[in-house]
Amino acid sequence: MDESAALGLRRQYGVLYRYLRRRAGSREEAEDLTQEVFVTAIAALGRAQVEAEGAPLAWLYTVARHRLIDRLRARPTPPAQLDLNHYPAATGERAYGDPIIKVLLEGLHGLSEAQRRVVVLKLFEGRSFAEIAVEVGANEEACRMRLSRGLAALRLHLQARGVEP
Repeated sequence: MDESAALGLRRQYGVLYRYLRRRAGSREEAEDLTQEVFVTAIAALGRAQVEAEGAPLAWLYTVARHRLIDRLRARPTPPAQLDLNHYPAATGERAYGDPIIKVLLEGLHGLSEAQRRVVVLKLFEGRSFAEIAVEVGANEEACRMRLSRGLAALRLHLQARGVEP
């Protein structure tokens, strides 16, 4: 890699670090991610033997975003906890008895962890798909699909147990 390309990369370091710092969990994580991005950039420039005056900032942002997404997906996610005391009890004609609650909880525990997290976050906590996507480390469309499949599985479980809507 020539000296002008290296200088172009150095000029972008602060910009990219600030971008990642706003999105990463900590200062240290942002520093690690920034270093990973520049290792990738230097390797790519070395392979291509690019003699550019400056590093293409849009490409650096793309690499940074991909590294951040990879890091978020790699984080372990705690299992969704269902605490019935946390949610207010229904009243009147919409109240369900303990047997139905028990069957519903059985159905929820029968879902995959990914589906259960999305179902709980959407239905019990009322979160948006954007919030859920960040929480579970997936895109919004994947969260919609998990909700759809989770609800279909719950519906089948409830019907098999004799519970109809």
